[in-house]
Amino acid sequence: MTERTDAKAVAGEHMDTENARLNELGYKPELSRSLSLADVVIYGLIYMVPIAPISVFGVVYNLSVGAAGAVYLITALVMTFSALSYREMALQFPVAGSVYSYVRLGTSTFVGFISGWAILLDYLLLPALLCVFASLAMASLVTFVPGWVWVILFVAATALINIMGVSVTARMNKIFLCIQLAVLTVFVGWAIVLIASGDAHLSLDVLIPSSNSSWALVASAVPIAALSFVGFDAISTLNEEAEHGGATVARATILVMWCVGVLFVLQVCLAAVLVPTGTTFAEGDDTNNAFYDIVSHSMSSWFGTVVLLTNALIALFANAIASNATSSRLVFSMARDGQLPRFLSRVSDRMVPRNAMLFIAVLSVGVGVLGVEQAGLLITLVTFGALTAYILLNVAVVNHFVIRGKSRRIFLHLISPVVGTAILLFALWSANPHAKILGISWVVVGLGVAAYLKASGRSMQQSDL
Repeated sequence: MTERTDAKAVAGEHMDTENARLNELGYKPELSRSLSLADVVIYGLIYMVPIAPISVFGVVYNLSVGAAGAVYLITALVMTFSALSYREMALQFPVAGSVYSYVRLGTSTFVGFISGWAILLDYLLLPALLCVFASLAMASLVTFVPGWVWVILFVAATALINIMGVSVTARMNKIFLCIQLAVLTVFVGWAIVLIASGDAHLSLDVLIPSSNSSWALVASAVPIAALSFVGFDAISTLNEEAEHGGATVARATILVMWCVGVLFVLQVCLAAVLVPTGTTFAEGDDTNNAFYDIVSHSMSSWFGTVVLLTNALIALFANAIASNATSSRLVFSMARDGQLPRFLSRVSDRMVPRNAMLFIAVLSVGVGVLGVEQAGLLITLVTFGALTAYILLNVAVVNHFVIRGKSRRIFLHLISPVVGTAILLFALWSANPHAKILGISWVVVGLGVAAYLKASGRSMQQSDL
């Protein structure tokens, strides 16, 4: 009894310390601080989806002409630099607004707004994109139900679960994660058996571009593969709900990054060696269902169906739940600072940002229904917003630690963010031209909103909107 009492006392002291730090940064505690390190890691894994490459495998394989493993290996390296920047900022600024809050506090309110606006493109579209992926998978299996109907069903279900509270979401995440890892384990084991029996052949072409491919083609696929890695930003939105705040989020960010990096490269390489040499997936269903078709042909049709259902009903659904939660917290944070309408910052009795969640759900239905036939464009738009925000995050790290703080940790605070920024800029340059035009237009609109806020006398400070 005494030990339990002491543990509660220690936990209370930690909570008081984190809340005090939050007060120092100008915010008051409004969210439930109840998530352990394991909860945050599981949340990050769910958000990043251990089997995420399944949905975009056909696109990545086509763009890289078979060197899909190289695409994910390079993308993992690129994102590791950004993950290190997230880690450093989580320790310094344990606030719920993710890259928006980090850049705002690390540079200026104006640059912070632009980073928030950029990542908002990611967060406003991602829940819809995930529901589109899930609807495409289900529509291929249940052909008499239109894709847009599945979109509405998935969006409604994810919103309802999130409104029930973060603890409910955390419990469901554990179940969803176990199912994904079990299916992935069977796939990896089966693929290894096929290789060992001579029914499939290992080739370095999946990791090193062959004569038919090139590093330039590999780079062109990086923005697509980056969609699978954007989840560690979501981890940072839990700063105000994690026990020990920024310290927990910092550890979880690196743990999740390395875990998914290994899982992504492994499954993509194994899937690529199962594809006959010289294969190019036709546009449309052949590309969208490439991974399922590979499994059905090389392993078994029943297991192909299991993978499809796991991806649509478990992985993508769980990711959509996490995405709705994360997107709503970014909207909540920006609204709390007066940079989005104030009613979006209201918190329910369950201590969740209910209005922001409902806003994301309504938007997801609209974008999802219209975007069922435009999944490729949605992918590149989502990653454009994320990569732009990551570039500004790296700038914030250099500004806060090196310029302001005169830090001597040269690798973490200077070399890593500079190298990461250079690679991210190259990835953006290699992105889909239409996505670049729309993405740049979104940033220009953000600059206009920022100018309006400043001209109206509200600047970029906390205020009623």
